[in-house]
Amino acid sequence: MSRLSEQAAPSQGRILFSLILTTFLWGGSFLFTKIGVREISPPVFVLLRFSLATLLLGLVCLPRLHRLDRTTVRRGLIVGTALGVSNLTFVFGVQGTSISRAGVINNLFVLFIPVIAKALWHDKISRYNLLGMVLAGVGIALLACGGEGFNRGDLISTVCAFLIAVHILSVSKVLKDEDVYLVSLVQFGMVAFLAGVAVVLLHARLALPSAQGIESVVYCALFPTVVCFTLQNRYQRYVTPVQAGLIYTLDPVWSLLAGLLVLGERLSPREWFGCGLIFSAVAVPLLLSFAAERRLMARYLNAAGGPARL
Repeated sequence: MSRLSEQAAPSQGRILFSLILTTFLWGGSFLFTKIGVREISPPVFVLLRFSLATLLLGLVCLPRLHRLDRTTVRRGLIVGTALGVSNLTFVFGVQGTSISRAGVINNLFVLFIPVIAKALWHDKISRYNLLGMVLAGVGIALLACGGEGFNRGDLISTVCAFLIAVHILSVSKVLKDEDVYLVSLVQFGMVAFLAGVAVVLLHARLALPSAQGIESVVYCALFPTVVCFTLQNRYQRYVTPVQAGLIYTLDPVWSLLAGLLVLGERLSPREWFGCGLIFSAVAVPLLLSFAAERRLMARYLNAAGGPARL
């Protein structure tokens, strides 16, 4: 690493704060989406959210629009399709279940990624992920037996977790060295287009939302979409994927707290245990992988003669 890049790198405290703030804002999207879809049809909510996000990011991208080419548009449309389908299932899932349960279930995308990679590219599934899948299965079984049972919203949230994993993998496989802002602009526009198609096909109700509904759309367009995108792309590069995954497990924690403190949601002891197991299904493999990562780094440093020789 050059001296210039070392000086340009932000402090670890700033990196950690920024990524935790990202999870907090993402967690807030569950609350504001739940509030918004009480009066706005789910596909209309997505249409409004991503139309506004496209407009806001378009203003940011004005100085670089001349660099938008066919390759960027084509790849942005591919990943935008995956993002659009995952966001449509997200709002229907949140509408049909509590945000406490939806936040925890959505986090299963971490476990779906190695499963999809195994199916498509024959990647090996680690024993840590196998452990996580067992914990997740038991947790979902407990949710199915507790409270209102494993309802339609829970099922859609599980599908959403799978589609989030598809989107993440599509980004890693499709995108190369494109301008991330321009790709995101195309993505957001594609999501708005797909939401518009869903509005027409589902004959979604169009009505003027209240001030609270408008506030929900603005929050979701600005913070979990544009701001989180900027923070993630700015700071995630300075941590390993495992470290980022550990930080992002805070996302369902915020949605649980929002459900309890703001919406007054309550879970039965069986549901709490089920949510805890699903959360552990994601966190435990990440923690074990993080520990293995640290051991490998320590072994590398010892073999190299210590940090002073790096």
